[in-house]
Amino acid sequence: MQTHSKPCVSSLATLSGLQEWADLPDGLLHTILPLLGSVCDLLAFSATCRSWRVAFLSYPSKSTLCTLVPPLLIQTNIRVDAPHVPSNDIHCKLCTCKVIDPSNQNITLRCQIDEEKFCFSGASYGHLIFSSNKSCVVFDVFTGFTASSPQLPFSVGAEFIYGALTAPLASAISCLIIEDGSTNLFWHVGSHSWVAHSLYHGPIKQVVVFKGQVFGMDSDRRLFKVHLAPQIRIQELPVLESKMISRQHLSDAWLVACGDMLLLVGFHRYVVTPARTFEVFRLDVSTEPALWLKVEKLENWAIFISKDKRSQALSCMNPEKWGGRSNCIYCYDCKSKRWITLGLGKPPQGQNVFVFMDCESILQPMWVVPSMFSLHR
Repeated sequence: MQTHSKPCVSSLATLSGLQEWADLPDGLLHTILPLLGSVCDLLAFSATCRSWRVAFLSYPSKSTLCTLVPPLLIQTNIRVDAPHVPSNDIHCKLCTCKVIDPSNQNITLRCQIDEEKFCFSGASYGHLIFSSNKSCVVFDVFTGFTASSPQLPFSVGAEFIYGALTAPLASAISCLIIEDGSTNLFWHVGSHSWVAHSLYHGPIKQVVVFKGQVFGMDSDRRLFKVHLAPQIRIQELPVLESKMISRQHLSDAWLVACGDMLLLVGFHRYVVTPARTFEVFRLDVSTEPALWLKVEKLENWAIFISKDKRSQALSCMNPEKWGGRSNCIYCYDCKSKRWITLGLGKPPQGQNVFVFMDCESILQPMWVVPSMFSLHR
C-alpha cells in the first residue's frame, strides 16, 4: 500500500531524536497502539523504526487491534496513476486502484491488484482469492505476495466458486477453503494437496473465524464448526430453526465476528416495497439447541459490508473515535460510487441511494484489513 501523506506517528519520532524513541519499552508501546485511530497510523507506527516494528509484531492480539480502526475500502472500479511497481511474476499484470480510509479521506492511498488471476472467488485478511477450473491463486493486495495452490483434484465451476482463508498467508495455520457447488476443498497453505469434504445438505458457502475457531454456513443458513486439525472435520451446530433468518426473510446474509458475539447480518426482504433494511441476529449458545436472537442495537459497534457477497464482512468498535457512527452498517452505494452509512433497521434515505449485492467474476468494491493486522508472532 502506498500513501502520499506522512501520518503523525512517524513525524513524532523525530522530535527528540529517533534513538531515544527507539528505546521505549514494548509494554509502553503496546499501550499506545490501541489509541491510534486508523490503519495509516498503525502502519506509520510500524515503520517508525525497527524496535517499534518489533513491538507491533509482538502485540498480543492483532485481531482485536484491527477492530479498533475502520477497514479500508478498495474501489476496484476507480484506477489511479502510480509509478511502476516491479513484480517477480513476468505474467503478472497489475492495475492500481484507489483505496479510501474512512478515518482520513484526504490521504491518498493505493493498492496493486493483479487483474489476470482468473475469476474472483473471495476476499479475506487483505487477500484476494482467484480461481480457475484447475487451481487457485491467493494475492495480498498490499504486499504483492502471491501463493498458488496445487492443482485441484477435479475441475470446478469457477463462476460459482467461493473461497476464504482461515488466517493470512504468512500464518502457520493458514488454510484456504473453497466450495465448487457440491463439495468443500481444503488446502493447508504450503502443503502439496487438497482435502475434499462433502456434507449431506450441500457445502459450506461462507466462512468466518470467531474466537480462534472456524465457523461456516451453508445456503440454508445451517451453522457448522470446522476443525482443521488433526484432520478435517465439519460439525453441525444445533440451532433452533427460525423463519427470521430464512432466505425468504433475509435475501442476503453474512456471518460476522463482532467482539465476543457471532452475528448474522442480512438484508430484510420486503414484499410490498423495494426498500431494504439491515437486520442483525446474535448467536445465543446458552441454550441447547442454540438460538439466533434479534439485535435491536449494535451498541458501540459498526459493521462493514462489501458489495460482493464473497468478501467477508468486518466489524469496528467505537467508530466515533475516528468520526464514524455506532449501530450502523457501512456499505457501498453503486450510484454515487462511494460508501454510505445506514442505521440498523432503517431504510436508505434519499432516492439516489442504491445498495446492491452481487456475485460477479469481476472485482467489486470491497472492505479489507491489511494482512499484517491479523498475524500472530
